[in-house]
Formats: sequence, structure tokens, C-alpha cells
Amino acid sequence: MKRILVGIKRVVDYNVRIRVKPDNTGVITDGVKMSVNPFDEIALEEALRIKERGGAEEVVVATVGPADTQAQLRTALAMGADRALHVQADGIIEPLTAARTLLKLVEKEQPFLVILGKQAIDDDNGQTGQVLAALWNRPQATYASKIELTDTTARVTREVDAGLETIEVDLPAVITTDLRLNEPRYVKLPDIMKAKKKPLETLQLAALGIEPRQQLKLARFEPPPQRQKGIRVKDAAELVEALKKKGLL
Repeated sequence: MKRILVGIKRVVDYNVRIRVKPDNTGVITDGVKMSVNPFDEIALEEALRIKERGGAEEVVVATVGPADTQAQLRTALAMGADRALHVQADGIIEPLTAARTLLKLVEKEQPFLVILGKQAIDDDNGQTGQVLAALWNRPQATYASKIELTDTTARVTREVDAGLETIEVDLPAVITTDLRLNEPRYVKLPDIMKAKKKPLETLQLAALGIEPRQQLKLARFEPPPQRQKGIRVKDAAELVEALKKKGLL
């Protein structure tokens, strides 16, 4: 079966104002709205469009996270994914652990394509897709703004610093999605109800032979400093003089 595996991550909703804990050990998540990482929604939308065009027969969505992450998997199922895989794990999941876990799911599901968001909006690491491709020993095409598939290859237009770059990779492959690839569909109430009946398999990290190792210690969280009040200048000369006084010129 031609199958696409899509990895998603649970993050604080992008509309929520982030607040740091009083002891500076992290951000407040209790009672805060959580959502699917926006870039991962784009990845899922692209997988669904590929399936709707006849390029795939099944879309499987997967995540690694605590028990309540199933709410985001149900959202993905409501968007149109056929099945969901939940690898249950508590604590911080770093990109290497996430990639090793996804590799186990790749070996289990045998997809011809794995699509991930280019990064998560909580940690902004942007590493999981690249690490997965290296562990899987398959090609990667990152920051995709356009994807064209044939039976054996993927032609991907990438957003790079100099503009757009088009590459062609053999399948199976890993693709990470950029912001302008598509606009995810709106989930309707009937789809949410149907999603409750779709299969959602729960796996344990230890059962996959993965031992999470935290290689990066987060020492302290601080909110950004408050913006200082601006000043109004009469002309360019006064602007230059004000910048000189601040040591900016």
C-alpha cells in the first residue's frame, strides 16, 4: 500500500500569549490551549492533497508525547488522516529521540514518503526531519513550498535565503514543509465526530526500544524585556543624532 507518514507535535496554540513560570523553570501550560504545531498542519494538509489526487492510498499521522496528546491526533484524524499512532512518553522529547522513534514507525509502516513541519514553534529546533533522513539513510528535501510526485521521485521547490531552489529526490524520502506550501483545511463538526471512530494505536516508547536521553539542559527561562517607549524626531539629522547618542552609529 502506498502510505504517507506525517509527524505532528503538540504545542501551545500560536494565539496564546506565553507566560514564564514564577521560578523561571519553563512556561505555563496548565489550563493553556494546546494545538497541532502549525507547520505540521501544513505537512498533514499536503499529505491529504496527495492522497486526494490519487498519489497515496493511506495517510497515517504519528506523534510522541504525553497521554493528552491524543486530542491533537484526533484533530489530525478529523482533518482526514486515516489512522493515528501515539507513542506515549512524558517529559522533554528532543529531536534525536523524536527522529529515532519515527524511524521505528517508518520500519513498522513502510511509507513511501514521510512529511514533517520544518520546525516546531515552541523550541524552533528544526532538526527532526533532517535527523530522521540520516538515520533512515534516505534523501531529504527541506523547507518545501511546492511538491510534485512521480512513481519514483519527488520534485520539491525549496525556500532558501537566495530565493527558490528546485531539487529532485528519489523515493522513499523525508520532506519538511514551509509556510507557503498550502493552507490547512478547516475542520468541521461532522469530521470531528467521525474522527472518534477512526483507529488510534497507542505505543510505549520503551516497547520500541527507545530510551529518551536529554542532551540539552534548559537552565532558565526569561520573558523578553519590555519595549522602551519610542521618541519622535523632526528630520533625518535629528534621527542620526539620537542614534549616535545611543551608541548605535
